[in-house]
Amino acid sequence: MKSKNSWPELVGEQGETAAATIERENPLVTAQILLDPSPTIRNFDCTRVWVWVDDKGFVTRTPVIG
Repeated sequence: MKSKNSWPELVGEQGETAAATIERENPLVTAQILLDPSPTIRNFDCTRVWVWVDDKGFVTRTPVIG
């Protein structure tokens, strides 16, 4: 079974819920919640998924591996 690498269906969901869903659906990654916009390092990391949230904690961008 191929691991999932993006989660467009999570836009608009609570960040904590989204992070838990991502880690459950792909146990090879760690979801990290960040306030949108926040500065980040630019390197690609196949074990990381950034979960961008607004000031109310809702996901604002499609979470993807990177």
